[in-house]
Amino acid sequence: MCFKSSRGNHLLLGLCAFLHFHKSVSAESTCKLKAKFNLNGYKDVEKKKVVVGGMFPVHQRVTSTDGNTSSVPVSSGCEGFNFRTFRWTQTMLFAIEEINLRTDLLPKTDLGYVIYDSCFTISKAVEGTLTYLTGQDEAVPNYRCGDGAPLAALVGAGGSDLSIATARILGLYHFPQVSYFSSCSALESKFQFPTFLRTIPNDVHQSTAIAKLVLHFGWTWVGTIAADDDYGKYGIKEFKEQVEEAGVCISFSETLPKVSSPEDIQRIVDTVVESTAKIIVVFSSDVDLSPLIVELLRHNVTNRTWIASEAWVTSALINQPGVSSVLGGTLGFGVKRANIPGLQSYLLSLDPYADSLTEEFWETAANSTLSRAARAVPDGLCTGKESLQRLNSTYSDVSQLRITYNVYKAVYAVAHALHNLEHCVPGQGPFNRNSCAEITSFEPWQLMYYLKNVRFNVPHTEEEIFFNDGDVDGYYDIINWQVKGDGELSYVIVGSYNGTAQPEARMTIQNESIVWNNEDVEHPRSVCSENCQPGTRKGIRQGEPVCCFDCIPCADGEISNTTNARECIQCSEDYWSNAVRDTCVPKTIEFLAFGEPLGITLIVISAFGALVTIAVGVVFIVNLGTPLVKANDALLSFSLLFSLVVTFLCSIVFLGEPQPWSCMTSQVALALGFALCLSSIMGNYHPSSSQAVACTVWLIILPPHPVKNTAAQNVKIILECDEGSVVFICCIFAYDILLALLAFIFAFIARKLEDHLRYEAKCVTFGMLVFFIVWISFVPAYLSTRGKFMVAVQIFAILASSFGLLACIFLPKCYVLLVKPERNTEEMMRPRSKPRDGTSTGTSASLATAATEVNATIASTAIDD
Repeated sequence: MCFKSSRGNHLLLGLCAFLHFHKSVSAESTCKLKAKFNLNGYKDVEKKKVVVGGMFPVHQRVTSTDGNTSSVPVSSGCEGFNFRTFRWTQTMLFAIEEINLRTDLLPKTDLGYVIYDSCFTISKAVEGTLTYLTGQDEAVPNYRCGDGAPLAALVGAGGSDLSIATARILGLYHFPQVSYFSSCSALESKFQFPTFLRTIPNDVHQSTAIAKLVLHFGWTWVGTIAADDDYGKYGIKEFKEQVEEAGVCISFSETLPKVSSPEDIQRIVDTVVESTAKIIVVFSSDVDLSPLIVELLRHNVTNRTWIASEAWVTSALINQPGVSSVLGGTLGFGVKRANIPGLQSYLLSLDPYADSLTEEFWETAANSTLSRAARAVPDGLCTGKESLQRLNSTYSDVSQLRITYNVYKAVYAVAHALHNLEHCVPGQGPFNRNSCAEITSFEPWQLMYYLKNVRFNVPHTEEEIFFNDGDVDGYYDIINWQVKGDGELSYVIVGSYNGTAQPEARMTIQNESIVWNNEDVEHPRSVCSENCQPGTRKGIRQGEPVCCFDCIPCADGEISNTTNARECIQCSEDYWSNAVRDTCVPKTIEFLAFGEPLGITLIVISAFGALVTIAVGVVFIVNLGTPLVKANDALLSFSLLFSLVVTFLCSIVFLGEPQPWSCMTSQVALALGFALCLSSIMGNYHPSSSQAVACTVWLIILPPHPVKNTAAQNVKIILECDEGSVVFICCIFAYDILLALLAFIFAFIARKLEDHLRYEAKCVTFGMLVFFIVWISFVPAYLSTRGKFMVAVQIFAILASSFGLLACIFLPKCYVLLVKPERNTEEMMRPRSKPRDGTSTGTSASLATAATEVNATIASTAIDD
């Protein structure tokens, strides 16, 4: 019989009749079978109380067609037999057989099965789903034909793309689907896929785990390769979102073609070779990745570390002989592994003649054609009695039962849900009016209730299984591909990831257990740019990812004390950057100290000048009653000598660390000393009194004070005296300059007087010329120096001008007093008329006497007029 599904509107009796008797339908019939699907698989529904569906990608692809539309289209066949997925298929059969033998699980119910080959293709998966729902070989959408055992659930359909397609169809009828291999995060949406459940963790966990692995090893420059399907696209998308948020950059993102394309594969190989990224994350199935690995081997692309998703991390299709040079050191995440007692014996007990699918497996495994002859077998044929164990194929390898274990769990999940449905207590059921469903006539949505709430322990492993919104806990083994002594690769568990643990404790990894590519001890580095060391900062390259940067040294006075600093830090005012610019160090304090060689030299010169001046004074005191001393006005001479002593000694006050008292004393003593000196030369004390008043006002209002000069030199703090007021100091020393000019003028005029004054005037004139030359030279020298040398230049100017005045004014007098005492007589000091021959025999006299004579001459001339 043909029964319309719960979503149908009308019962098409003509269609049902056609389906049963389509070979004899008359030409007038209005119902036509549009297509007949070409499906391979296993079926056992006779005398079974409940039928469980299954879908596995036993083949890798459908056979290509010529695209001819001039003939009747035929459903494509499949090619590329996959031993690994065939083992998954046999595991479902094993689990059903094991359940049917149990007395504690569905003791009164025998499970049947209908299993189809999806050929790793969406179209075949849809064909199988429609056929399964219809209940007969001819698929009739929206109809269940026949009165056989009810359908329980579909275990499948392999890859995420396949499950997305089948889940959309099954969801229309609230038909449960339990997947063992479809991990794509898109399937977590209960709005789109309300009846989808899975025994493999959601890829959200895997993407997070891979991101944590990348961050754990400090890799910031990573390439990504994804299959051109939802599994690859969603997995890589979530991975990239997490690592980019943490500062990791993606060097390249490539997509593996679903249909073989040598040009696309070659482009991806070129990208991998040209990229400087040493870490490549691959979200893909083994079927889609296999062509790329073959091409990488051909180009001998080594020195890369591959990060594998669970779909290919233990795949024998990828782990072929010779791949160790390319894939050695691979790290990946594998779902839980388990041992299933009895499975290997079941796998090895296959009857090669049982069905066409098993026959194809046998011929592929034995690389021969299966013969049905009872006796002699021609060459190139096999008997069906060959030992599968000796063939050493992936099919019989039970060392890495991971996806196989997921299949086992999925079948048991359906069985436990059916068990709970069958053992519902009437009146205590979960449905309307506390009713229960009948095991022989339940609706799919009723089984869905029990599947969502199932909780059981898996046989042999005792792992507790339950669904949280259709998903299971995210637990993975971290697997390292290590090269064995024979050159083959082995899978070594080096850590784990538990998505239910606290964030900081989710991943554990034994770094020392990992063997990297080329057997390196240290983990590989994968960066676009090496870390910027302390003392430098990152300089972003325009148009490139943020992980690609230049390391720019910090400027003077700035530091960076961390790796990969984005900005340099300015040192505080009293600090400066060291040579490598990673620490601020105190600036060098600079001043002209007493104890340094230059300071000692200046002190000696100053003391020598003061002692010479005092010695001159002693000579004058000893010869106080002599005509020469009397003629030079002893009081003015001693005043001049005293002022020179002051100028010599005040230069010492400029030395040492500036203090408030030294700043005031040095400048004021210098100004008053020169004022007294120049006033004494002119024979008048009043100008120095005027200077003393000005200095007093200066000290009261804006006195000089010590300051730290941090602007003159970057690496030094110069301790110096601030004048307090530029106006005051300019006025005070301008006054000294005025006095010097007046003294020079008087001396210049006096050189034309009588001979006993002319010589004195010349000496003073030379002294004043030396004074002017020294201080005029001082200005550019002072302005061109910095730090303590400015003080040294100022002291040299003071000493030079003082020595110049002392030598020019007093050296001739001391010469007469000490060397030519016979010339120290009244006669020599007396004025005489100028000889005709122009010679002179007079002695020197003070400028004061000369000034008096100049004034008298001017007055006499006025009277005569």
